[in-house]
Order: sequence, then structure tokens, then C-alpha cells
Amino acid sequence: MDEWRLIIDRQADAFRNMGKDEALLTTGKPTLRLYTWKPSAVSIGYFQCLNDEVEIDRCKAKGVDIVRRITGGGAVFHAREVTYSLTLPESMVPRDILESYRLICGAVVEGLVLLGIQAEFRAINDIIANNKKISGSAQTRRGGVMLQHGTLLLAVDTPLMFSLLKVPDEKLRDKLIKAVEERVTSVEAVAGNIPLERIHLALRKGFEKQFKVKFKEGSLTQGEEDLTAMYEAKFKSREWNYRR
Repeated sequence: MDEWRLIIDRQADAFRNMGKDEALLTTGKPTLRLYTWKPSAVSIGYFQCLNDEVEIDRCKAKGVDIVRRITGGGAVFHAREVTYSLTLPESMVPRDILESYRLICGAVVEGLVLLGIQAEFRAINDIIANNKKISGSAQTRRGGVMLQHGTLLLAVDTPLMFSLLKVPDEKLRDKLIKAVEERVTSVEAVAGNIPLERIHLALRKGFEKQFKVKFKEGSLTQGEEDLTAMYEAKFKSREWNYRR
């Protein structure tokens, strides 16, 4: 049975979190990384325009980080959640993007089932519980390596989220908040307050079952730490975050 690396990280800011993910994408060693965010952050997709998506001054006033991801998709508010990132050689996942999402999100589903949460994959890249979204993911591929990272929502503060993200029309803000509350859920809403260590263990077992591997806990190599520092500086830069 193959052995993959598991990294369980302490809280870190958005720039270090994204720097680590890109370092792992660069080295390509099979790795599952579980992490959280402190302070809270808004990440925007690679192809988005920050000024169009984020209430920048409000984020700064509340001490919320803003960062551009290397993956696509929409703007995401990261607060009470567990984030996973999985890095693998492309040869270890389906070439078809949808099928790769189905495989990897299936591992998260397996973990949720171990927590007593009945969940299922919903194309293209979401996981639902009680017919509401509990997890979303994004993926990129580079140099023969795939990185997928995604959120597992522990709790949701929709009004706070919409105070930080721009909406097309202020008159619609309350309706949008209500609409999101009707289609988004969280671990806490479904199963109560579950200790973080138990969530980590369930996700570990879910990925082990789905991919038929065993994990060994580890950390970044010195080379990966050096790459992280380099990428962290990029993610902090105005040139990167305001590039579109």
C-alpha cells in the first residue's frame, strides 16, 4: 500500500497558506494538507478582478486578509472552516477534470460520513449535506502535478461574508443573504460542535479509504520551506493581487 504525506498545520495567514500550497504544487510529492486561517481572509479566483469582487476598505478595517489564489473559481470568505489541499502527480488522477473532482471530493464525503454527516458530491466541484453546500473546491494543474484545495465549512456567518464581498446591487443584499442561507450549511449546523482533531482524523481516514493509501504525518522539506517563503512574498504583493 502506498504511503502519502499528511501535513496538519496550525493556523496561518492567507499568504503563507497559499504559499505552502504553491510550494507543494511545485514539488509534487503526494501530500494531503489540512489547515485553517488566522486572521480570516477573502480569497479570489485566479481570473477575477479584486476591485470587482471585494469590499477592500471594509476588509482592511476588519483585519481580513485578501489574496488571489492560483486556482480559478469565485471569491471565498475563509473563517470557521477546515481547508484541505491535495497534491498529486497528474498521472494519479483522472485526466477528465470532472472525474478528478468526483474522486477527490469523494474522499471528503467519506470523511463526513465518518462524522455522521450524510453527504454527496455534486458536480462540478461541490459537496452537499441536507441538500445544501457544505464544501467547495478548486483545482489547478502545472508541470505534471495537480493541486486541489477546498473548504469544509464548520460554521457560516453569511451577513459578515456579504459585508466583505461586493454585490451587484445593494438593494439585493438582503435577498442574496437569505438565498445563500437557504443553500449553504456547515458541520456545526448538521452535526453540532465537533472537535477539530476528530475532523482531521475523519478526513485522513476518508482519503485513505478513497485512494487506498496510508498517511504518514510529516512537514515541509527545507526546499519546500524556501519555496513557501518565495511564494508567500508573491501572494503579499500588490502586483499579484491586483493583476487583473
